[in-house]
Amino acid sequence: MIWPVLGSLSAVPALDRPDLLSDPVALALTAMDPADAALIGVAEIDPTLADTAEFCAAYGSPLDGSANCVVVAGRRGETVRYAACLVLATTRADVNGLVRRRLDARKASFAPMDEAVSITGMEYGGITPIGLPADWPVLVDAAVVAAPAVVVGSGVRHSKLALPGELAARLAGAEVVEGLGR
Repeated sequence: MIWPVLGSLSAVPALDRPDLLSDPVALALTAMDPADAALIGVAEIDPTLADTAEFCAAYGSPLDGSANCVVVAGRRGETVRYAACLVLATTRADVNGLVRRRLDARKASFAPMDEAVSITGMEYGGITPIGLPADWPVLVDAAVVAAPAVVVGSGVRHSKLALPGELAARLAGAEVVEGLGR
């Protein structure tokens, strides 16, 4: 598969390489509409280059073609609600405004690394909007949906996924939010 957003990397259909996916991601891809799953490519990378800036520099991927997925924990009293936010790497998620209100929380912050890894079943630096817990909202910035293609994590640090931006709006739990990335 040819994905210019992956820079110098070549991709194969993600379902053809489950060894390059975390278990939750592989399971979610097999549960997707086959036509949508076929639109997602996976490329193997050096796991030390999984962080967005290093990945883009090493492989020639445009920074505005990368989307970061962050896990947010919103708290109101003893209740904790989680959400994933998918924003372009050139922006930051509006955690204390839009996300906090969407979670009906008094306080919202990025979930601690150990907690995010434990509850997603994904590696830190590879967390992706595909395969997250079913009861989580996946808040997707409208700019991600408008992008021709984006690079996201694969659930592991040794690969990346490429998908059409508009497909992000059809992922399980997805809610498109205008202005999520600032």
